[in-house]
Amino acid sequence: MWSALIGDPAPRTQSRADAPTDPGTVIPSRSPRGSVGASEALGLIGVYRAVNIRATAIRQLSADVERGGQQIDRPLIIRRPSQDCSFGAFLQMTSVSLNTAGNAFWRIYRDTAGTVSELEVLNPHDVTIQTNSAGRVIGYAYRGRDIKKNEIQHLAGMRVPGSPYGLGPIQAAAAELRGALDLRDYASEWLSNGDTPTGVLSSDQHLTPEAAAQHKTAWHDSQGGRRSVAVLGAGLKYQPVLLSPEDAQFIQNQNFTVSQISRLFGIPANLMAAPVEGQGLTYQNVRDSWVEFLRFGLADEITEIEDAFTAVLPRGQRARLNAESLLRLDTESRYTVHSQAIQMGLYGAEYAREIEGIPNTAAPKTPPAAAPEEAA
Repeated sequence: MWSALIGDPAPRTQSRADAPTDPGTVIPSRSPRGSVGASEALGLIGVYRAVNIRATAIRQLSADVERGGQQIDRPLIIRRPSQDCSFGAFLQMTSVSLNTAGNAFWRIYRDTAGTVSELEVLNPHDVTIQTNSAGRVIGYAYRGRDIKKNEIQHLAGMRVPGSPYGLGPIQAAAAELRGALDLRDYASEWLSNGDTPTGVLSSDQHLTPEAAAQHKTAWHDSQGGRRSVAVLGAGLKYQPVLLSPEDAQFIQNQNFTVSQISRLFGIPANLMAAPVEGQGLTYQNVRDSWVEFLRFGLADEITEIEDAFTAVLPRGQRARLNAESLLRLDTESRYTVHSQAIQMGLYGAEYAREIEGIPNTAAPKTPPAAAPEEAA
């Protein structure tokens, strides 16, 4: 699935130098027994929705670059890190990698002067980290090719001491996700191939096994057409076995699964359409949930991406992702905040337009002075 989404890396003019190998190279295990793969987990509606929400949120971020505490013009590697996709798509693929594999890997390409000229998001499931006998990272392998350590920027989810790999939500909660997959498959199998009868033929008379089998066969034969009419005798009565939607679709268990996935990915329940008990949705608590999502759900991922961009910038420059767009609830509130910030001198109108995605050409122009005769 990943190869279809990202594809093989395009040929580059830069020559590839193989990473050094030694007898102490150790390949850490990637597939613990009973684990749930990313493709399988994404088959759950809740997991797909959670990954999509996080990636969509990250994709909306803009980037700034600072040097010595002052904002400077963004270099090309920040404005468009990859020739093959937009800045937003680059962030999206990075987020999807972190949330499905627990790791993201950027391939670094440099020009003849050694300056980073392009980045490429690799398929994290095809990357292997090479370590020596002491557990230190010495290089990477991607689809059978060795890559030097300084040619890869590794972003990780939760960092676990002693492991070079990051731990993502799918890998951390494999048992719970396996249970959710089993529940989904059981429900589907039960509805399509279950042994529960569709109805019961009963009689107030004594029936021998032979007579019961005969009546059963006659009933099945009478149901051959969609508009067939059943004729019952010998005191037989038919009662269909009807299931409520709650029983047939396991609604309660499914809602619990969605709530668990929301907690796993740190996403507000209202964004996942999960039931929120004892709490009604209001303007204020929706805003509070977004602030909480940003501070405790996305903050670590945002910081990881900022650090990765900073690592490929010239020394002394720092990348910052602007998360203000995630708190946009309504136009009036946003413009009020901008107005107050401009009056306080926190930033200017040009920066406010950049946050809102309004080009400078849309800035209001000073009306021409009135002609003397018009003024009179």
